Amino acid sequence: MVKIGPKFKIAKRLNASIFEKTQTKAFMLSKERSAKNKRGRRGNSDYQRQLIEKQKLRLTYGLSERQFSNYVAVALASKVPQAALFIGLETRLDSIIYRMGLTPTRRAARQMVSHGHITVNGRRTTIPSQKIHKGDVIAVREGSRQGSLFGNLAEKLKEHKMPSWVSFDASKMEGTLTADPASSDQDSTADIGAVFEFYTR
Repeated sequence: MVKIGPKFKIAKRLNASIFEKTQTKAFMLSKERSAKNKRGRRGNSDYQRQLIEKQKLRLTYGLSERQFSNYVAVALASKVPQAALFIGLETRLDSIIYRMGLTPTRRAARQMVSHGHITVNGRRTTIPSQKIHKGDVIAVREGSRQGSLFGNLAEKLKEHKMPSWVSFDASKMEGTLTADPASSDQDSTADIGAVFEFYTR
């Protein structure tokens, strides 16, 4: 698993609440104070701006630089890079688990997969980066269903806003990828155009 470091400091440096623990009122107030203190200072260079946007997106998905740059390279080779990058990131198994509402964070989703609690099309997997295709069935492993991780799952999902491209049946403890992820539902504040600029400069 990728080591992120002190999340509050990283989020403050990037001026973005990219981690669950920074999505608080206290962090937002700190962010506002930081913005006020920076007013009047010389603006960031293009390189700094692009680097910040790249780091925002990479850390939102909890990826190493090598992993992230591979997704960017594939996207840049496609006809619609921005859509391709978003689809590549969102069709990772850990992203799908997170989007289904089985975990509160992508990090927790990676742990859930790594510990063998998830099956894809009936086969147990421990690979968080596994690519999921439309129609694939993602389920909680039979032997894990009575564990504390999945207690009161139906109740938890009542408050979860699921994106249009996934579905999950709490009674069966399984779901599917129903469509390509739509970038309109992106939960990162990163400027993807600036991310591509960073890698093509």
